[in-house]
Amino acid sequence: MIVIDGAEGEGGGQMLRSSLTLSILTGKPFKLINIRAGRPKPGLAAQHLASVLAAAKLCRAEYKGAALGSSTLVFEPGTVKAGHFDFRVGTAGAVGLVLQTVVLPAALRGETSSEFVIAGGTHVAFAPSFDFLQTTWSAFLRHLGVHVEMELTKPGFYPRGGGAIRAVVQRSAGVVAKSFTEVVPFTNAGVRSIVASLPAGTNDRMAAALADGLRAEGVDAVVAKESWDNGPNAVAVIVNRQGTVPLTFAALGEKGKPVERVAADAVAQALAWSRTGAAVDPYSGDQILLPLALANGESSFTVSEVTQHLLTHRDIISRFLATTVRIEGELGAPGRVSMKPEL
Repeated sequence: MIVIDGAEGEGGGQMLRSSLTLSILTGKPFKLINIRAGRPKPGLAAQHLASVLAAAKLCRAEYKGAALGSSTLVFEPGTVKAGHFDFRVGTAGAVGLVLQTVVLPAALRGETSSEFVIAGGTHVAFAPSFDFLQTTWSAFLRHLGVHVEMELTKPGFYPRGGGAIRAVVQRSAGVVAKSFTEVVPFTNAGVRSIVASLPAGTNDRMAAALADGLRAEGVDAVVAKESWDNGPNAVAVIVNRQGTVPLTFAALGEKGKPVERVAADAVAQALAWSRTGAAVDPYSGDQILLPLALANGESSFTVSEVTQHLLTHRDIISRFLATTVRIEGELGAPGRVSMKPEL
């Protein structure tokens, strides 16, 4: 039984989700204590509980402590059984985080493909948006030999939720070792200005702010405007397709936040990454660390920022896998990540 203290490192839900994924893949049970101890509302929240129940259903696991607010969880994995799965977060909790928990076990341990329908929040704060998952995360996985096709059935925002995604995960023979170290130019971008149930003219304002913000930095931007239901909210999405993998930078609206600020946030993210010359943005760096650690060869990537999430993720991986993960660079600065399985 691997015992993990949830109060260490970043101390958030990533520790739980990575432990669930690695437990299923390795067959090693774990006990997580002090779950999210440093958060304003510690313990399992709805989206974390949904990840536990989804992981347990996928592999027929035995578990204790799976309840809202629980500070301790014991998880003993079983055997993955492919099929069709419906999961409901029950709130506006992030459906993408639930999906990320089950994709690698389904791909690497399932005997056939699996389909997941997950209901909840598709665009919520402090979680990867559906746009990021579909465009960037799935592209990274595809380069590593893991194929996930997904679609947005209905958008869901905080606090209403009510969104849904559908994803089909193909069976994979294994993760391919890969390096992402190229210097990616940022001279043009595809941009989406999305408003959901907002007044007329709002989309024009955000689209103009996105175009102006990028062009002022020498980035040619082609902006497409979209209107969604189930709001109100706004989403600004910037995609750089000039590298091996398209990188997505997204910003989300909130009550009292002008859409010009939403646009400015997305632009700032994209520019912050491009100025470092790194191949991978900080959010992707955290997301590709685990699959690369599963590869049967040496891998590496340059990342625009070494985050606490990245460091904590490395520490969780070391508890389950005999893989050396080396992170060069100071916290908050650009870095280089390399990993080598111990044979």
